[in-house]
Amino acid sequence: MSLLLELRALFAELRREKRASFRRHVSTGDLLVERSEIAREWGFGQGTTCYDNVLILGDVHVGKHCWIGPNVILDGSGGLIIGDHVDISAGVQIYSHDTILRAVSGGVAPVERAPTRIGSRVHIGPQTVILKGVTVGDGVIIGALSFVNRDIPTGARAWGIPARVQS
Repeated sequence: MSLLLELRALFAELRREKRASFRRHVSTGDLLVERSEIAREWGFGQGTTCYDNVLILGDVHVGKHCWIGPNVILDGSGGLIIGDHVDISAGVQIYSHDTILRAVSGGVAPVERAPTRIGSRVHIGPQTVILKGVTVGDGVIIGALSFVNRDIPTGARAWGIPARVQS
């Protein structure tokens, strides 16, 4: 029981330090591991940070100076490439596979995979979902709560369900 009390005291101190330094509360994993360490362990580019609670699957390549927020899913099972200077907001889900045909075929059809690409200098708003096979060009802004099921061209501003390029 004393180990549990010691751990609780340690976590309380780490939470106080995080609050004093950054005025934030984070999950336990983020108290123990620096976000840059996680990115470095995955081979992401220099200056990239990644919260501890990010789900990373498969073949994911991330460029330099990216910020990957909390509760993000990066599905690289079909290949995922993310450029430099990309901000991926909280709760974003980026997929490179789906199981739609497998499910409706009763398991006869295989899982479908297609590479997904995010260009450089891109901002992806909170709670956005990007489907497999989509390419997002350079310099794109995708608004919060968007459903991206088609390519977004370079320099575009897009949002909505489904996401549409705004003029």
